[in-house]
Amino acid sequence: MSAAEPDTLPKLLLHQAARYGARKVAIREKDRGIWRPYTWADAAEHVRAFALGLAALGFRRGDALSVIGDNRPRLYWAQLAAQALGGIPVPLFQDSIARELQYVLDHAEVKVVVAEDQEQVDKIRGLQGALPHLRQIVFDDPRGLGGSRDPSLLAFEDVEALGRELGRARPGYFEGEVAKGAAEDTALICYTSGTTGHPKGVMLSHRNLIANLDAFLAVERYRDTDELLAYLPMAWIGEVIYSLVGQLLVGYTINCPEAPETVQRDLRELGPTVLLAPPRIWEAMLTTVQVKIEDSDRVKRALYRGAMAVAARILARRAAGQRAPLGLRLLYALGEVVAYGPIRDQLGLGRVRYAYTGGAALGPEIFQFFRGIGLNLKQIYGLTETSATCVVQPDGEVKPESVGRPAPGVEVKISERGEILIRGPGVFQGYHKSEEATREVLEDGWFRTGDAGFFDPDGHLVVIDRAKDLGSLADGTPFAPQFIENKLKFSPYIREAVAVGHGRPYVAAMICLDLGPMGNWAEKRNLAYTSYTDLSQRPEVYALIGEEVRRINAGLPEPTRIRKFLILHKELDPDDAEITRTRKVRRRFIAERYADLVEALYAGQASVPVATTITYEDGRQATIHSAVRIQEVEGALVTAA
Repeated sequence: MSAAEPDTLPKLLLHQAARYGARKVAIREKDRGIWRPYTWADAAEHVRAFALGLAALGFRRGDALSVIGDNRPRLYWAQLAAQALGGIPVPLFQDSIARELQYVLDHAEVKVVVAEDQEQVDKIRGLQGALPHLRQIVFDDPRGLGGSRDPSLLAFEDVEALGRELGRARPGYFEGEVAKGAAEDTALICYTSGTTGHPKGVMLSHRNLIANLDAFLAVERYRDTDELLAYLPMAWIGEVIYSLVGQLLVGYTINCPEAPETVQRDLRELGPTVLLAPPRIWEAMLTTVQVKIEDSDRVKRALYRGAMAVAARILARRAAGQRAPLGLRLLYALGEVVAYGPIRDQLGLGRVRYAYTGGAALGPEIFQFFRGIGLNLKQIYGLTETSATCVVQPDGEVKPESVGRPAPGVEVKISERGEILIRGPGVFQGYHKSEEATREVLEDGWFRTGDAGFFDPDGHLVVIDRAKDLGSLADGTPFAPQFIENKLKFSPYIREAVAVGHGRPYVAAMICLDLGPMGNWAEKRNLAYTSYTDLSQRPEVYALIGEEVRRINAGLPEPTRIRKFLILHKELDPDDAEITRTRKVRRRFIAERYADLVEALYAGQASVPVATTITYEDGRQATIHSAVRIQEVEGALVTAA
């Protein structure tokens, strides 16, 4: 980046505002069914007013500001306003429970929280006594909050009014503060998902964020006419890169859906051209298709299955570098008319030029499904500590088993222990308040990812699993649980799965149902049930999941096939610390919490009584008592323990 180019995010905002002004929409927000546009000039004015308002309230360089809520223009503007003053945004997951919020807000010494609505305000106000650094809460949506007389609680508009008053008294103050910003300033503290304990605060500079995305854009050609849907948690680094940094760098338009419940409808209505989604979203989309196909008539099911068989043959030819024969190409063209195109349109993917999956591994069958229906879906790789994406699949070199090549300027190597190491412009500054943890993962600029992987003959990076999760069965057979779990989640009836087997004689699995498709299946068979727990232990459900496991086993090497499984009596829940807010399994915690169930899978028991404590969002707890069945998989010979 040359000295003349903007080197911080607020400078990029002012650059784009000068370039586009009121001629181009920067961001839209859907409110009460209507898309409300804000131009680049609007965005810059709101950021300026709010930044000056923060300054009037005593916010200074180095102070931290958090945002919490669904994706809203004001929450993006608040982060840019903090950066404009030399402050540091600390975005929070909107579904975090009290103890998680308290830890991050206290650890980051947050001075100001900008909350979306009354629900989020109430969460923060309930913690105020335990947050000595917190001085101000600002709310976006005034419903339920208009009558408050608490001086520590202000409306977004009130802060902007303070800012406009300060702007009149001190003209040029905002621009002067923006000019003081430097590329090496900390632009963001993004907390990790905390799979092994407390989350760590990853400090990323403006240079990290901008240079890393510049490298990515050297491979992927975005346009300022592109449209993106901003719907992922604002605390996730992938959302930060695509909906904040990418927009400022490229000038495209981002769109905030009305609510999490309307995302699928808003996606179809908007028709974005670029879409990023974690595996859980792609899995949910595939489940939607599978359920609709099963509910359709026999002719439609036959057309769909025939079209998908043709797509699989086309993909196999492409993978082998072979041109499909004319007859097969004609069948694929017919499939585009009767199946692929309609499916993409129903899912809101009709205009997508680039689609990405990241944050965790996506099962190869799911990946191939979307590639098969003509979606340019790619797997990308990166971590919070690398400013998100640093490895990407170039067009024409997309493989289901790899994540692509390092972006320009990014170095990737494999250590002697098989761990992936990364060095490049996006590698973070360090962990907030944790020099020891920083030293453990950074050496000579190389970041230790904790992931195991290798390069294939074409120079593509293949990520196997988290290095600490890799193991072997009792006979020495290598065992990668994530690979098996992704296979299981291809089933529309399985939402989560945890494979176990390290040091054991065989592989077993704990399965969580996807209550939507499972409930639909039960309803069509007049199978009455009272709760998830009741449904999960029904013999009919075990028979269905047993069939799904047998089908999946057919695609696994014989030594790692699943020999026994159980269906958990409750869904894995981030509020119970079983999975992270980004839906990554906390294996160590699950191994401890469900130790009795794991032992029962290898002890020859037919069932095991369980009593599980669950935590509600408000902190209340309840205990569930039930019995969990254990089932052998037919056709799988179980080795004696």
